[in-house]
Amino acid sequence: MDISAGIQASLAGRYASALFELASENGTVTAVETDLEKLDAAIAESDALSNVTTNPQLSREEQGEGMAAVARHLDLSELTTNFLGVLAANRRLSALGDMIAAFKTIAAAQRGEVTAKVTSAHPLTDAQLSTLKDKLTAREGRTVMLSADVDPDLLGGLVVTIGSKRIDASIRTRLNSLAQAMKA
Repeated sequence: MDISAGIQASLAGRYASALFELASENGTVTAVETDLEKLDAAIAESDALSNVTTNPQLSREEQGEGMAAVARHLDLSELTTNFLGVLAANRRLSALGDMIAAFKTIAAAQRGEVTAKVTSAHPLTDAQLSTLKDKLTAREGRTVMLSADVDPDLLGGLVVTIGSKRIDASIRTRLNSLAQAMKA
């Protein structure tokens, strides 16, 4: 398994790498990835759950009990539940979001996928997203998973970010470039 040194160097990356290795050994990578997506969505939706992961005034035991209850409620796998217990015991729940993102990156790399973030001024249709995905997949030589976002400040066009590469075809950037050229 080839994981970038950047992911392994971070705290979140080390935990995510360890979880990925355990999930690989157990053949439960997909289940754990699904668990983490459910958990990430639950944290985003619930201020109380977000508070459990980030509140330093809660004891390790309180955080552990809270995360165990969440794991039962979300019907998470045993490996994911144990992982949350380890994070609570080590006071690392505050980095859970970064760990989830790192795990997704590792799992996607293992499958030969790359994630592209597409930001547009207006929501893209399914047909537009499909065409863009096909073109990016052909360009990258591996499967591209799209994450779409909307930013009206772009005025029009797209900004595509794949890893450290950025393709900026937004009207805002073009207008800024034109303004700079006119100043010179």
